[in-house]
Amino acid sequence: MTLDKRLGQRFLPYGANYLDWSDMHELREAVEHGVLFRYQTENESIASRLERRVAERLGAGHVLAVHNCTEALRLALIATRPRSGDLVHIPAVTFVAVAGAVLSSGLIPVLVDVDDSLSLDRTLLPPGTQRVIVAHMEGTVAALPQGVPYVVEDCAQALGARFPDGRHAGTAGYAGTFSFHHNKVLTSGEGGLVVTGDEDAWATMRCYHDHGSARVPGRYPTWNQDAYYGENFVTSEGVAAVQYQQFRHLDEVLAGLERMHAIAMEELPDRQGLHVLPRAAGDVKISLRFRWESRELRDAAVAALTERGIANWTLNKYLLPEHPVLTGRRSLYSDGFPWNLAPGGPLALSRDGFARTRDLLDRTLCVPLSPELPEAGQVLAVKAVRQALETV
Repeated sequence: MTLDKRLGQRFLPYGANYLDWSDMHELREAVEHGVLFRYQTENESIASRLERRVAERLGAGHVLAVHNCTEALRLALIATRPRSGDLVHIPAVTFVAVAGAVLSSGLIPVLVDVDDSLSLDRTLLPPGTQRVIVAHMEGTVAALPQGVPYVVEDCAQALGARFPDGRHAGTAGYAGTFSFHHNKVLTSGEGGLVVTGDEDAWATMRCYHDHGSARVPGRYPTWNQDAYYGENFVTSEGVAAVQYQQFRHLDEVLAGLERMHAIAMEELPDRQGLHVLPRAAGDVKISLRFRWESRELRDAAVAALTERGIANWTLNKYLLPEHPVLTGRRSLYSDGFPWNLAPGGPLALSRDGFARTRDLLDRTLCVPLSPELPEAGQVLAVKAVRQALETV
């Protein structure tokens, strides 16, 4: 797809633009070896090499590759050794998979309203909170609550982001989870990672993700006498190989996003009714985020961009207080598990019933950046966005 056909907007997700057969050394190795199950390899598996590479790149103590980020969230929660029905505080604005991971772990999600950056508002957490999932939405690094024993960082959209002190997102809490879904920073179609600095947590996750086994590579699982049940979240060598190739390009993707974001900050119109939301130095700048003074202007901007073939999205779909899984406490279990373990009363913390959040989402618009384009192409792309917005 040529630049003039797509007006400089990404035709493929970020990492997908860097997929190349000539660069797929690990995938070729896995196929030629003929063993795609990570624990059946005679030498170090590609999945193990991926985990080691990620640990070095992110400064993480331990890394485990799994099928997807939802499984990674579940592993992080299960490793805390909760009781069925324990509460997990989650942001009111995030993908429903976060609530799904909590519920499928037998736990109860409590929605916590967000601040102006759409990150979980830590000031709303009650004393004694035990488990919190903080989502770094749209690559924005969210501040973590203090004094909470188990803070899980959902970094599905923030691979490579850093806190002001230099630590990578995902490494500051109890555990961090990452996604390689199709539209993430890097992609293997599906795929996930969980990282932690807690060795005992990692050991629990590793066993649980492989049927509770203490597997020795190249051998059939051996069982400890104190083994507990688990599930099968083990990644394949093929998926790990694609992820490994993608990691080679992480810095390239991040640098391209930084460059295009800087260009946009110089080129975008300064006009009434439109505010470009700022990005912190450590954010992964996957998109330009606009906030209009009314929903009508936001919707007009969506129409103007869409008419010109410029990719864009809104964030209303992430408002969990309006999702049927939460509003209807939906469950496939005949006894309503785990909702049947929930305490009485509303499971939400908000000062105004999420009215301010609804208003923020109604006025917010995102336009993706294109890290793979050369600088001249990025300038052209930003000008196309500017011209569309100037018609609103």
